[in-house]
Order: sequence, then structure tokens, then C-alpha cells
Amino acid sequence: MRDFPGRCCVPVPVRPNRCRSGYDGRRALPSQPLQSTVNRPRTSTIYDLAELAGTSASTVSAILNGSWQSRRISEETARRVQQLAQEHSFAVNRQASGLRRQRSGLIGMVIPTHEDRFFGALSQAFERMAHARGLCPLVVSTLRDGALEVETVRSLIAFRVEHLIVTGATRPDAISAECRKAGVRHVNVDLPGKKAPSVTSDNRWGAAELTRLLLARSRPPADAPQDAICFLGGVRKEYATEQRLAGFREALASHTPVADEHILCCGYDPEAARLAMAALYQRLGGLPRALLFSSGITLQGAIRFLRALPDAELAQCSFGSYDWDPYAECLRFPVHMVRQNVEGLMAEAFRAIDGEGLRAGQVVQVRPQLVEWGILSPPP
Repeated sequence: MRDFPGRCCVPVPVRPNRCRSGYDGRRALPSQPLQSTVNRPRTSTIYDLAELAGTSASTVSAILNGSWQSRRISEETARRVQQLAQEHSFAVNRQASGLRRQRSGLIGMVIPTHEDRFFGALSQAFERMAHARGLCPLVVSTLRDGALEVETVRSLIAFRVEHLIVTGATRPDAISAECRKAGVRHVNVDLPGKKAPSVTSDNRWGAAELTRLLLARSRPPADAPQDAICFLGGVRKEYATEQRLAGFREALASHTPVADEHILCCGYDPEAARLAMAALYQRLGGLPRALLFSSGITLQGAIRFLRALPDAELAQCSFGSYDWDPYAECLRFPVHMVRQNVEGLMAEAFRAIDGEGLRAGQVVQVRPQLVEWGILSPPP
């Protein structure tokens, strides 16, 4: 207590002196327990393994990082150290190893969404091929948000990824600028850029072949407004959409001009596809003669409207999807499809990652597979 003249006595808290260990005398709150290492199991180090194996720490390090053969270390010693590492649950500290060797062993992949079957299949192929090269794969979705693309890539670079596969990005050149600054080898997949090698499907060929198949499997309806071949989905001025539209028009060039009102680019949102499908149906007074969906997501959204129609009406339209989905065979109406060559796309992407001479701005096209409904086809 301190006494101030003319005023009442006011209690003043006295802070406890800190001891040299840094403890300030306060008790730990239940929500903030003091950390203790008493019961924490001790992690084995390369020095422990070296002592157990009767060799040096540098020898153990060379064996565990795979460079032991160049160091002329015997196979018997390598086997003994590897066995001891397994018995003692030793794991290489990738972060520390990466700092020493200037390599992290990480490879990243950016995709627009996990919901789309095509991107899901691509990420699985990516993971298989990355593991086959001894790399640790990281897959990150940007949730179809273009603003997140560059930010996500910066985060991956901060985690020291060595390579990056950029899939379906709307700003590939901005991403390339970030990768170049950091010295990260990268490649675009699905949507190309000008500042890095790119690998895409042969979208024009696939759409043209699918459109020709739809024409061959359809019959002109009695009602003239419904004698239309329509395209639904995608984004205007996007590479994949424009290439598929070019193939669509190419196949119809000798049949009938494509009217602008028969092309509805509604993006990649299933609900937007449902609304666009409903609007098309209302405008035509029924289903068109043939309808090409630009992607599997568009088909998924359109089905929400189509499922309410009677079988007889659905049978009057020939449907096609530029994306493959095995469950489409369970629908009440036939859907012909284009199946993109996922393994081929990823193999070409890894050619660029492996440094096999693909140039910045070069676009490698991989031909997809036409899947006719009711005919079993081997995977591409």
C-alpha cells in the first residue's frame, strides 16, 4: 500500500521479479498448460543411428538421402543403416534436408476444384507420377476463385516446392511471373499460357467428333423451333470453351449455321447450368434436336432440370458431354461423351517438369477419346 497525501490509500499491484530462467512467477492457467518434455519420447537422430551402426554421421546421412553409392559406401553398410532406421522409426527431416541440399522434394499442383471428376482424375495421376519420381505431391484447390490463384502459388513457393503444375488457371502468365522469380519449374495444364509450356486436350477435335456423333444419332423433329443443335456451358473467351465451340461449329458447317441463341455459355456452376437449361427449354418450347454440354459439371446441373421430363420427351434429344462420367450410363437417356486422356496429359506435363525440352509458350495437345453410349471402350 502506498500513501498519497490528501487521497485515499490505493492498492498497487507489485509485479514479481523474473528469475533468470525467464519464469515470471505466474501460475499457468488450465487453458495454457506449461509445456513439459518429461514424458515426450525422444526422437532418434543420425548420430544415434551412427553409434548403433558403428559408422559416421555423414555416412548415415548419405545412406538415408540416397547418395551412398556415389560415396563408395558398401551395400552391406547401407542395408544395416536402413534396417536400423526402420527399427527405430527414424524419419528424414525433409525441411532440414531441404535447407542443406537446397531441395525440398516437394511438387505442387493447383486445380480449380476437387468436385469436377476430370480435375480429380488429373490430381490422382499427378500424385502417382510424383511418387514414382520420389517427390512428395501437394494438391491445392483455388475453389474456382481467380483471385486465389496467385496467392495460392505464392504460398506453395513459400513452402519451397521445387516444381509446380498449374491446372485450369485463369491467370497462367501471372503465375508464371511468380514462378520465374522463385526459380520454380512449372507447366500449365488444361488452359495454356504464354510464359511456360502448356499441355491441353485437343478440344476442337473432340468437340467436332462428338457433334458429328450427335447429328448421326438424332432425327429432325416435326416442330421447326426445336430443330436446333445447341451448346451449353463454359466461359466465353476461355481457351477450352472457344476451342470446343470451334469444333462444334466445324462439325455443323455443312449442316446448318449456328445461331447465337443456340450457344449458352453459363460458366461452370451446376445451378447456373440448371437455370440455363430451363431457359433454353422454355424458349424452344421443348428440347432441341441435339445438345452438347461443355463439361461434366454442366451436365450435372442440367440433369436437375431434365430429370423432371418424361422419357418420351428425353428420347427426342441426342445428348453429349465433353467430359466422361461412368455414372452417366445409369441415366434414363443416352449421353455420348468425350473422355479426356488424363494419363497422357499428365505424362506430357511431367516431360516439361523433367526438363525434356518443352519451350515457354509451346502448347502440346493430347487427343481425347470419343465414348459412344452403350459401347464399352477401353480407357485412353
